[in-house]
Amino acid sequence: MDKKRRTVIAGNWKMYKTAGEARDYAHSLLGLVGEVSEIDMVVCAPFTALPALKDELEESIVHLGAQNMSWAPEGAFTGEISARMLLDTACTYVIIGHSERRELFGEKDEDIAQKVQAAIAHGLIPILCVGENIRQREEGQALAVVRQQLQKDLQELAPAELGKIIIAYEPIWAIGTGKTASCQDAQEICVDIRATLRGMAGALADEIPILYGGSVKPDNIADFMHQPDIDGALVGGASLTAESFALLIKNAQV
Repeated sequence: MDKKRRTVIAGNWKMYKTAGEARDYAHSLLGLVGEVSEIDMVVCAPFTALPALKDELEESIVHLGAQNMSWAPEGAFTGEISARMLLDTACTYVIIGHSERRELFGEKDEDIAQKVQAAIAHGLIPILCVGENIRQREEGQALAVVRQQLQKDLQELAPAELGKIIIAYEPIWAIGTGKTASCQDAQEICVDIRATLRGMAGALADEIPILYGGSVKPDNIADFMHQPDIDGALVGGASLTAESFALLIKNAQV
């Protein structure tokens, strides 16, 4: 399918892999992906693995991303990581607002909005996660929930800044459960995401990549990639081995 937007496949390792394991993974992945040029490949690793990945991947075709960041540039924020620190480890992407941060660690839309602004201000590409839980979907609130997240998380951005983001639609009930939204269900939400973005950024919305995330695997990625408003994937478990991630990337080239 001819899409004018770049395809982005981002792996989210969550809380897995030591620095040594990350280094071994990088060696394997580079040997498996070859010279892929039509897909932007991103590995979003724990903070402790990023320096090792920088050593292995900085000059390669695989980009680095973090899984979270602080809205503050520096200061007395014990345990936090700033955008400048991420840039120092060669990160170009950062996941913001993942459902696990929202659900388990209490991040609010106000916090997420500040993080998105900070990422853009420092030249990082935010991968903003939005999505509904199972109760909200069963009550027919999925579209309203996602629209509200987008509007709250992006309300302070100028239209030109909106063109610097990536959206990841991740239905919470499909993350790590083995359940997936059907590609048609995902497309329905992604169409509405793009319409919401168009109301905020005009025609620029047609250039913003929208990813799907939620139990994405090598054997189902092609179904999602055939949808006109799905431009890639945010991948959890299937990104944890280089072999699985490389196969998923291969199968995304539709």
